[in-house]
Amino acid sequence: MGMAMCALTLLILQGCMKDSCQRTYTIYQPIFKSLTQVRAGMKSTAPQALEKTGKLNVFGNYIFLNEVGKGIHVIDNADPRAPKNIGFITIPNNVDLAVKGSYLYADSYSDIIVFDISNPTNVRPVKFMNNVMKEKNVYWQATSSNPDSVQVVVGYTQRDTTVDCDTYTMWANCSNCDARFNSIASGSFYAAAPQVGTGGSMASFTIVSNYLYTVGASSLYSIDISQPNNPQQRAVKSLPWGIETIYPFQNKLFIGSRTGMFIYDLSNPASPSEQGRFSHVTSCDPVIAEGQYAYVTLRNGTGCNTTINELNVLDVSNLSSPVLKARHTLTNPHGLAKDGQTLLVCDGRGGLIIYNASSPLNLQLVKRIEGLETYDVIAINGHAIVVAKDGLYQYDYSNPQQPTLLSKLSIIKK
Repeated sequence: MGMAMCALTLLILQGCMKDSCQRTYTIYQPIFKSLTQVRAGMKSTAPQALEKTGKLNVFGNYIFLNEVGKGIHVIDNADPRAPKNIGFITIPNNVDLAVKGSYLYADSYSDIIVFDISNPTNVRPVKFMNNVMKEKNVYWQATSSNPDSVQVVVGYTQRDTTVDCDTYTMWANCSNCDARFNSIASGSFYAAAPQVGTGGSMASFTIVSNYLYTVGASSLYSIDISQPNNPQQRAVKSLPWGIETIYPFQNKLFIGSRTGMFIYDLSNPASPSEQGRFSHVTSCDPVIAEGQYAYVTLRNGTGCNTTINELNVLDVSNLSSPVLKARHTLTNPHGLAKDGQTLLVCDGRGGLIIYNASSPLNLQLVKRIEGLETYDVIAINGHAIVVAKDGLYQYDYSNPQQPTLLSKLSIIKK
């Protein structure tokens, strides 16, 4: 059953005894359900507290906000001053989402699930697309086709056991087991247990017309949603490793990666073709575009292998050959959004930055909102929805020099 079936996490509680070598462990054994059983639970449940939020999509009066690895919060935002958390869609290992009309498209491991959201408090799945994004596959095997026979880890049980040191050595060197050991000073060990919604710049799902485009670590997927409740995969394009984000602009896709920005043309929407690229040092890389300019944030962080933290402005008037025109040093920039002449940048620990972008090559800092660690932002008509480490913020920035906090849904720490 692969690594998940062999999952074994060990915690040594005592060292070797004087006359016999023994160690006591806490063993975490996986609990399995069939994929069919897991999918039966992918539907609306009661509202849940925000704990570890991620990507978001705004559609009409609703915010669909990812709870990393667990599902999607449904927030009624008819009054941005008093948003209401009205439900939760349980989706194991969910990270990404996109909305069009009455349907929400979300990932679960390597699968894509289509949900009917016509009643936001009674969301239900209408189609499961098996193993679409193969880079994220953990349970589909070459011979798998029936979700009744596919086993998914849904939790763990734990128990203590004592074994001799020879057994410990065997477990520690088990190539088929997921055993993680980390030395500490004492010498013992421990183990680490039909409108389209607006997405943020950190998204790896986006919708253009009748197509859903998704990116994996090294692929671009083209999915026909002309029948929104019955999508059909049309093409898979190979990309260099390290793909992170996707952003639609006019008839193009701007794809951010750890090594650069790629531009794909949608003249044939079923099979996008590369039109241009811009390479940079290895760095995490969200991107947005408007007019003849693209805005790219580069940051250090997990897996990004760089110390660079800056905003780049690229001239993309020649899509085949983007040119770097301006650079701005920042703290730790993540997502960004543009609304008319206003550019908003999530600067991580540096808060939310508001620029006057009337002259893209000469950005003027208007305001820095401090006191929050920002991740992504959606900006629409003077209204900003910001995902931050401690909650979901909403601002009125119609006067960019004096933005007003409208509301905050706080993260609940356990």
